[in-house]
Amino acid sequence: MKTDLPRIGIACGLLLALAGCVDKGDPDTIDTRSVERWNHLIAHQAEQAYDYLTPGFRSTQSRETYASSMNSRPVQWKEAKFKSKECDAERCKVQVDVTYSLLMPGAGNQSGGGTRTQTETWLLVDGAWYFLPSS
Repeated sequence: MKTDLPRIGIACGLLLALAGCVDKGDPDTIDTRSVERWNHLIAHQAEQAYDYLTPGFRSTQSRETYASSMNSRPVQWKEAKFKSKECDAERCKVQVDVTYSLLMPGAGNQSGGGTRTQTETWLLVDGAWYFLPSS
């Protein structure tokens, strides 16, 4: 008797992918979510990056205030690449390499920049991972 288990497995996998059934509580989602948040900041869409912040932080600052503060920074973020993470059950320390440029008005409007590793804290809250700003 021949079984169709491989085809059933493939079909189930495709259905899950098409349905967008991603377990946000899975620490592997942080690899993507951390870079997505940075990509919103790079595109000056901090109002969308706001959704990646912990609910506790969001209760202390409005979307508009956060977006205004982040979108008006003198630094221009250029690119973000996930580097690594160390997780326990409800907390991850994440490292993201962020490439940036910075206009230095006091130095004859010269620009500087480079790539810097950002260490971030992500918390599992109600089954999803959120970024906890350090300040």
